[in-house]
Amino acid sequence: MENGQEYFDFTGTPLNIREQAERREHEILSPWAAFSDRTQGRDVWEAPCDIRPEYQRDRDRILHCKAFRRLKGKTQVFLTPEGDHYRTRMTHTLEVAQNARTIARALRLNEDLTEAIALGHDLGHTPFGHAGERALARVCPGGFEHPLQSLRVVERLEKDGAGLNLTKEVRDGILNHKTSGTPHTLEGRIVQLSDKIAYINHDIDDAVRGHIITEDDIPEELTAILGHSPRERLNTLIHDIVIQSAGRGEIRMSEEVYTAMRELRSYMFRSVYTNPVAKGQEKKAEAMVEQLYYYYAGHLELLPEEYCRMIKEKREPDYRVVCDYVAGMTDRYAVQRYREIMIPDAWDVY
Repeated sequence: MENGQEYFDFTGTPLNIREQAERREHEILSPWAAFSDRTQGRDVWEAPCDIRPEYQRDRDRILHCKAFRRLKGKTQVFLTPEGDHYRTRMTHTLEVAQNARTIARALRLNEDLTEAIALGHDLGHTPFGHAGERALARVCPGGFEHPLQSLRVVERLEKDGAGLNLTKEVRDGILNHKTSGTPHTLEGRIVQLSDKIAYINHDIDDAVRGHIITEDDIPEELTAILGHSPRERLNTLIHDIVIQSAGRGEIRMSEEVYTAMRELRSYMFRSVYTNPVAKGQEKKAEAMVEQLYYYYAGHLELLPEEYCRMIKEKREPDYRVVCDYVAGMTDRYAVQRYREIMIPDAWDVY
């Protein structure tokens, strides 16, 4: 409703709530926004909801799926940290979504689409962060990349193999969120940048908390441009995107700020992501993931029932289904399965 009046179609019939929301999008959003009523649709047709536009439905489906809930038990950067305030894959995802929505709202782009992509972009991540990803990339025929796995989660694995049947725009954003990707919507491009903005800044915050680096260790030539705290850097980066992108049909950053962000990312790789104190346990994690993969590849009958059905009824390759199972594990569950499989129980002779 607007000014207390319902919207009506050309026959004078009141529009339902979804149709009213779609009409408001055309009145409020930028011409470059992805409009909900112009989606390329879903692979399997579904009757529209009478309340929610299509991208809002996708956002809700992702939020309620099992893979999203498991993100709370998956490593972001630091394996098994002592402390309650280090990021997990879920808190990373929520921070990406918050940054992305801020930018999308400022540019009058579609917030529902932006948030759906952000919430779904890491659904395919492995236990133990990139250590688990590297392990599966080595042992799984055809390799492993988490954006492809995230897409597989929403298309093939959720809902007992039926998938979430998301719109093409959401799936495109999930698939193309890495630097090498090319999202086809401005909303997807926002998530692509917001992912980097989030992890660079929260990884610095976690590294300072873990006494790996201090704020003073960050090169002055970078903090002079971006800021001297996570708050200042987020403010600089988000404002730069909004200012540089406003009134244009593209998402961009100024050369100075973008270069500083890339150099800060390089600094984090040198000082944190390859730091033996922060990453000293990763070889153990990689070995654990590899051994879990090889064990289940040789004992397919021990896979959960829904994975066995994928092999027997849907003719999915054995190796891909084993990879699906191991990739979907949380850190704690992977350790539990490894302990049960690989470590002998004490033998009580009495």
